[in-house]
Amino acid sequence: MTSHILSVRLLGRFGLLNGPVPLAVPPGTERLLALLAVRGGTVSRSRMAGMLWPEVTEPRARACLRSALLRLPPAARPAVQVTPTELALVGAVPVDLHAGQVLARRLLDPTARPAEPDLGSAALAVLAAELLPDWDDDWVVAADESWRQLRLHALEALAGHLAAARRYGEAAAAAVAAVAAEPLRESAHHALISVHLAEGNRSEAIRQYGRYARLLRCELGVEPTAALHRLLGLPCTRCRHPR
Repeated sequence: MTSHILSVRLLGRFGLLNGPVPLAVPPGTERLLALLAVRGGTVSRSRMAGMLWPEVTEPRARACLRSALLRLPPAARPAVQVTPTELALVGAVPVDLHAGQVLARRLLDPTARPAEPDLGSAALAVLAAELLPDWDDDWVVAADESWRQLRLHALEALAGHLAAARRYGEAAAAAVAAVAAEPLRESAHHALISVHLAEGNRSEAIRQYGRYARLLRCELGVEPTAALHRLLGLPCTRCRHPR
């Protein structure tokens, strides 16, 4: 009988997987596993209880933690290392967030040439995914902001790598994902406009600039920076009022 490897999915939505098969996990236990996976390493029981149940007293939070541990599905128990004072996700359990962080850092490494798997659709899907969307716990919000910044830079880098390889459709998809993740981010629009220019689609580049300029004026009352004007190579009077 084939033995499967337990893994934790945090990108897009939570999942505890036994090989390809999702395991049903109660909500409180989901959050326990997710926090262990996000933080990595060993966490004290008292800290875990306080982070997961900050609105209740310390004794009540500790009781909730014990209950969450007891409700771990039997197949999932090998994933968690439990001592009287500490908890940890077993190091051999893969976490998609950690793999995504490693991928992003490879793409951002100026001394390395990305391998083909790092330029494919699977890499784009990982970098386009939010961390535990719809979860509003403080520790999720903080971790998601860190992941958001890393993945935005990586998506822009991915667009550049793909454009340099003349894979313009994939490059545009990576830049569009960066724009979708943060519509007011100029470097994301810079990446997309650069792809259009590299492909020879100057009119598309100017249209993208116009969309971004209008969004900035509407949301913030400001104009794109001079760097974006220079990228297009248009006089500033035309850049400020694109058609």
